[in-house]
Amino acid sequence: MEAIAVQGLTYQYYSGSPQVLKGIDFLVQPGEIVVVAGLSGCGKSTLCHCISGIIRHNRDGIMAGNILVNGTNIEEISGASLALKVGMVFQDPDTQLFSPTVEDEIAFAPENMCLPPERILERVNKALDVLGISDLRYANPYHLSGGEKHLVALASVLALDPPVLILDEVMSQLDIVGRQRVGDALTRLRDSGKTIIAVEHDLQAVAFSDRLAVLDDGKIICFEPTSALLAEPSFLAAHGLIDVEYNGV
Repeated sequence: MEAIAVQGLTYQYYSGSPQVLKGIDFLVQPGEIVVVAGLSGCGKSTLCHCISGIIRHNRDGIMAGNILVNGTNIEEISGASLALKVGMVFQDPDTQLFSPTVEDEIAFAPENMCLPPERILERVNKALDVLGISDLRYANPYHLSGGEKHLVALASVLALDPPVLILDEVMSQLDIVGRQRVGDALTRLRDSGKTIIAVEHDLQAVAFSDRLAVLDDGKIICFEPTSALLAEPSFLAAHGLIDVEYNGV
């Protein structure tokens, strides 16, 4: 069974407005990292917001088609239930961080699930360990670097233990060290069985992924192994994803 199955997905902001997504179809396998790339305004973030349920539960608009997460149609479950299946990390981690320490931040969600203290501690420890940020346990999230903040935001989502993770351009404001640290963490999560969809516009930050979906004007025009697409600079340049002088990632 696919971790994510998107079938004929369309979206428009209101009746009569242009479609932002135009018949999207794709499958993501369990334990796979897929990057969705494309120019600004092509529909990348909208696609992720549809899959995560943000649009259906928190935003107006007209969405049609089917989105299945591990075989379950997201139209058939509540927002709270979907949050246990799909976790999302936003481009600006400050929108997700509000607790005085990293430990408190990660514990917030399981505490609100009324889990027993020992289970909460277990989830906090597991998230800190898998992301390699145990040394930040008692740090104030607002005093961390950009890469560290993204890892803490990701850890807070992991505390719910969703099988699918969606990341909206988390690499965009990171330096090389931050990108490497987040990329290594995503690889460990993949190896632990998590399925990851990451939106990125900078192809310097996608080498950690298994497959690359190129989105153009609301349509997926190519969905191939990342290594194969990165070896086709003429195709990437034609769709504005790299400069014509590109010599490889």
